[in-house]
Amino acid sequence: MEIIYRPYIDPEFEFLIERIYPPWVCIDNDSYKDCTLVKVDSANKHGILLEMVQVLTDLDLVISKSYISSDGGWFMDVFHVTDQLGNKITDESLILYIQQALCASRGGISKEARLPGRNVTPGLKDLALEMTSKDRPGLVSEISAVLVELGCNITTAVAWTHGTRAASIFYVEDGLEGGPITDPIRLAHVQEQLENVVKAHHEEGEKRSVRLTTPAGGHTHKERRLHQLMYADEDYESCRGCDGSGSSAHKKGCDRTHVNIESCKEKGYWIVNVRSRDRPKLLFDTVCALTDLQYVVFHAVVASRGTLADQEYFVRHKDGYTSNTESERHKLTLCLVAAIERRISQQGLRLDLCAKNRMGLLSDITRVFRENGLSMSRIEIGTRGERAVGSIYVTDASGDEVNPNAVELVTKEIGESIIAVHKSHKWAPQASSSSRTSHKIHNRRIEEEEEEEDRPRFSLGSLVWSHLERLSSSFGAIKS
Repeated sequence: MEIIYRPYIDPEFEFLIERIYPPWVCIDNDSYKDCTLVKVDSANKHGILLEMVQVLTDLDLVISKSYISSDGGWFMDVFHVTDQLGNKITDESLILYIQQALCASRGGISKEARLPGRNVTPGLKDLALEMTSKDRPGLVSEISAVLVELGCNITTAVAWTHGTRAASIFYVEDGLEGGPITDPIRLAHVQEQLENVVKAHHEEGEKRSVRLTTPAGGHTHKERRLHQLMYADEDYESCRGCDGSGSSAHKKGCDRTHVNIESCKEKGYWIVNVRSRDRPKLLFDTVCALTDLQYVVFHAVVASRGTLADQEYFVRHKDGYTSNTESERHKLTLCLVAAIERRISQQGLRLDLCAKNRMGLLSDITRVFRENGLSMSRIEIGTRGERAVGSIYVTDASGDEVNPNAVELVTKEIGESIIAVHKSHKWAPQASSSSRTSHKIHNRRIEEEEEEEDRPRFSLGSLVWSHLERLSSSFGAIKS
């Protein structure tokens, strides 16, 4: 009998570098008067940049600038951050949370560092209903009503609309006994009923998808998963962003999304320049698109200029190749435009919700909106203990703006669940790449930037290379 010897590979081997060189996170409040620096040095891995940005944006922190380098197997990043009022990050519990959250993959977040009241993530055992379909008034109301009839309690609900398409995720549990729904016959019945609801308003051959997924190692970040669903639905095909060519691409006063992709043959990179209107979570959406398209960010500089934001990325495909085909370049351009404009298209009157959580709450609220001729362009509702909290963006049935006074009358019918009505229909002009900042900081910066507007523009690439050449003495050689 032939004996075959195979080498034993320790399953912890891939974390060896991280154990030898543990990540280093520094929260610096001394270098700048108007912001806190979050510095991260860590062993590099695919998706680490998205993880870092996700931690900061989930805390509603403002990222005004960022310098990124991940060459030579090492990741170095500097984020300029403030809270939404433009203040430095000084709360010790928040600082501890940030430090441990950025190192979460190396041991998790301690109980002392958790921030109660911020976490509205779904339970790990909740069933996920993922759906993409044609957008239409009353869609969420019908879905939530069917789930209630089937004895399912919605613990978290998120929904986006983009153009004529809609994507939504509902996390549900057993409404009678609590806990996960595991009966395969019941699960098949739930999916069949939901598919009937969606199918009823689609023509033969129209794209639609209804999918129930059981927990398997946790859930993907909700907003990242919505991006993935929209991408799978090919919503990017209807985008018509600017390609960034010509002098008109950066025309003064233009707030359209411009994407310009050039090839750097010497280093084997694609240089991706993005200019768009600045708004909350812009950096997260852009990095999310690059990561899910399997591009690796080697260097990047991100900065806001008044109401506009400039982003420059030096990327290469995860497999190491740099394709120069026009079709791939065109697809990447459209996907970036779509990722940025999905949130822009979700306009509407924002209603903040805080109510005692109960089965059928979302169904009751959305039913009142539907009966009064209102539609919802965006939903994000979760549970915190015994409370249901979140926001709903409301438009009229045609997707146009609604009168806030009329909405306030509708909220009275709902009851005390709606605690605030925000009369701003669009992102505030002073919003930064991750959240809104104060009017005072914005006005001061805008005066300085107007003086610089007529000066010759320089490439962000020249800036990043000047910084990185001083920092990257330990980097390995870059293959051309």
